[in-house]
Amino acid sequence: MKKKTWLGFVILVIFSLIVSGCNFSSSDGNKDDKKKDGGTEGDDKVAQVLNIYASSDIPTLDSTKAHDAVAFDVLNNVNEGLFRQDENNQSVPALAENHEKNEDETVHTFTLRDAKWSNGEPVTAADFEYAWKRVMEEAGPYNYMLVTAGIKNAEAILNEEMDAGELGIKAIDEKTIEVTLEAANPLFETLLAFPTFLPQNQKFVEEQGDQYALEAENILANGPFKLVNWTQEQSWKMVKNEDYWDAENVKLEEVNVFVVKEPSAGANLYETGKIDRVKLTSALIDQYADNEDFSIDKESGIVFLRFNHNHEVLKNAEIRRAIGMAIDRNGLTDVILKDGSSPLYGVVPEAFYFSPDQKDYRELNGDFNKGTPEEAKVVWEKALAEVGQTELTVSLNIADTDEMKKVAEFLQAQLEDNLPGFKLDIKAVPFAQRLEIEKAIEYDLSLSTWGPDYSDPMTYLDMWIKGSSANRMDYHNPKLDELVQEARIETDLSKRYEMLLGIEKILLEEDAAVAPLYQRGSAILQRAKIKDLIKHPAGAEFDYKSAYIE
Repeated sequence: MKKKTWLGFVILVIFSLIVSGCNFSSSDGNKDDKKKDGGTEGDDKVAQVLNIYASSDIPTLDSTKAHDAVAFDVLNNVNEGLFRQDENNQSVPALAENHEKNEDETVHTFTLRDAKWSNGEPVTAADFEYAWKRVMEEAGPYNYMLVTAGIKNAEAILNEEMDAGELGIKAIDEKTIEVTLEAANPLFETLLAFPTFLPQNQKFVEEQGDQYALEAENILANGPFKLVNWTQEQSWKMVKNEDYWDAENVKLEEVNVFVVKEPSAGANLYETGKIDRVKLTSALIDQYADNEDFSIDKESGIVFLRFNHNHEVLKNAEIRRAIGMAIDRNGLTDVILKDGSSPLYGVVPEAFYFSPDQKDYRELNGDFNKGTPEEAKVVWEKALAEVGQTELTVSLNIADTDEMKKVAEFLQAQLEDNLPGFKLDIKAVPFAQRLEIEKAIEYDLSLSTWGPDYSDPMTYLDMWIKGSSANRMDYHNPKLDELVQEARIETDLSKRYEMLLGIEKILLEEDAAVAPLYQRGSAILQRAKIKDLIKHPAGAEFDYKSAYIE
């Protein structure tokens, strides 16, 4: 055998061992797989197996501590709360068989349907009371969601003025939960579909101790699927939960998720039939644009520039406005990114949030601070004169990902070309460090991202109130704070929507507090045989409950 031939054979064997070691398998299945499903070699039965990937491992499946998209996806499919999102992204009753409100809508009473944990124990009202109070007791990363939901005493507990045991939730009996709110809250039902509001079995959690939810055997299921295998940093497997109350409507028998951190590796696995869906980076889009499985998805996440409002020059609203106006967003999305991202001139994206009469929020509020480079230059020079400067050198804090580096280099060229005397230095750091720099407000400008927690414009708007953990730039306008508080308790939905429009106008029209850049898009390869895979714009991204393989 020739040397090159022998070397190629060795490489092929090694690659085969690696792939088999990661347990990759096509959702079409092999002959043995079909026999396990009750079929024969010659039958036409399609294995109801979905193989997908995740870009990282699951940090934890403790719903009181989970704070990332990967964990939320798993929790949404192995657990279920009072409500869950439907195919239209609306929050609908799940374990709540009945829901009653008192006259002023401050007391909500839920009756649970018959449901089981995967250890055979019933899901009870006490499981909800325990889990929600534990969110506050453990100071979970999403404990503020209970404040947003308006649950009685949640804010006082968050401020350490009361104990977690005083949270406004009470198990009346095994099947009845009573939740008391500070005031009527139009977001309450919407938020109940969020993973932070899931129940937990107290006995099981306490038996597991600090190992709870860190391995497949350390978590219970009460949802459409059960987690049966979790190999850290490699993969996890979910199988249909036959004891789920709505199991007859769950078609998939198995969902395999493989951790694939390198985008090009994901594309290779798709090509070889090992996974059924993959997200492409901009570098791969031209290569696959003509593929029959290729599509572009509009996303609800946004990318924008933060300004340090304590900065001697950047605290001037017209300086900020000029910077936002000087950027060619179409060039950024269509030439640099090419992934379906679209220019954005507001903080609430288009095509996801609609008024009571079904008009798009973005269409209703229009574009803010949109202009030509020439118009930006006029605003810039006038503002520089107002602050007594002839030039400005600032730094841009970014995460060291390929996407953010490309965007930053484009911004640098745009701003230095279009604004006389402007100089931008780029400082790339790991994502987690970028967040810490923002929290400390130790930056001039920061290239930031935001994804919605729930399906309502408020998830993009109340982050700008004074003291919000998401503000991270010392911006404060008392009018905005007041309007947010009013909107939180306004039950007339038409009036509330006008308030939501007004909050963004204060933020951008009056203050130019941030500079929105683009609404994210995703370039996707997904096999045509995958049907009814629900992808939500907020909260947990994927719902496998209705999906099936054709």
